[in-house]
Amino acid sequence: MSHAGAPVGGLLVLVDPVARRLDGESVRIAKDVLSAGAAAKICLPDSQEEFARALARRGHRRPVIVGDDRALVRAVGLLHRERGLAEAALALVPVGPVGSLGLARSLGVPLSAVSGARAVLDGRVRMCDLLVDDSDGVVLGALRIAPARTSPRPAGPSVWSAYRSLVRTLVRPAPVRTSGHRLRVEADGEVLADVDRPIQDVSLATREDGGLAEVVVRTGETAIRTRAKTITVSGADFRYRADAATAGPVRRRTWTLHPGAWTLTLPHQPGPVDP
Repeated sequence: MSHAGAPVGGLLVLVDPVARRLDGESVRIAKDVLSAGAAAKICLPDSQEEFARALARRGHRRPVIVGDDRALVRAVGLLHRERGLAEAALALVPVGPVGSLGLARSLGVPLSAVSGARAVLDGRVRMCDLLVDDSDGVVLGALRIAPARTSPRPAGPSVWSAYRSLVRTLVRPAPVRTSGHRLRVEADGEVLADVDRPIQDVSLATREDGGLAEVVVRTGETAIRTRAKTITVSGADFRYRADAATAGPVRRRTWTLHPGAWTLTLPHQPGPVDP
């Protein structure tokens, strides 16, 4: 995707409440670095509602999110719903456990408070694609509809069977079986799978080269791959994991790719991956 220089101007530094609670030291470092390098208004909302209000009142300041993947997705979603993505070049200073920063890593954000804050001040803006569903939800990176999980049937009613089952569970947890979904998957009007044949999972992802989303449908040992702008999944109730959260159950959902819909500030040159 094309890059441009990061906008010059004041910053609105929005510190996610979870980040402040989990890692106050990293939050302090991020605030110090950003305040030393730019005119920064620091906001410390105590709830998601206050977070949303502060973002809506940003004025001409450039929003900088201090937090994890969920905080970034929340900010993009709020800006999308107010139709403000085109005017706001977002930045992220990642603060949180490594497991909560998978999206940030995949987007190229350096995974430390110091490196992230320096990228905000000295980096360049990259245009990023966005998947938007028919309920106005957003997906920045990828989503997956995983196999349905079914617990094994309980043992027979006898006391001995119950005892053996308990012993097996203590020694080695009983396996969880998965069953295929009966879903219809359409990509730009083309049917990739239908309800007459169970599928193992469906995944969608944005791509750096932009324009179309990558779609993968797995049926047993077969994987159907294509690229499309609009993807519709329908059929039995299903849940899906999008970026950092699980959504559903729903019976039908359509995602549409919006090329270059939002911008993220990243380092000029990709550096070594932070631990």
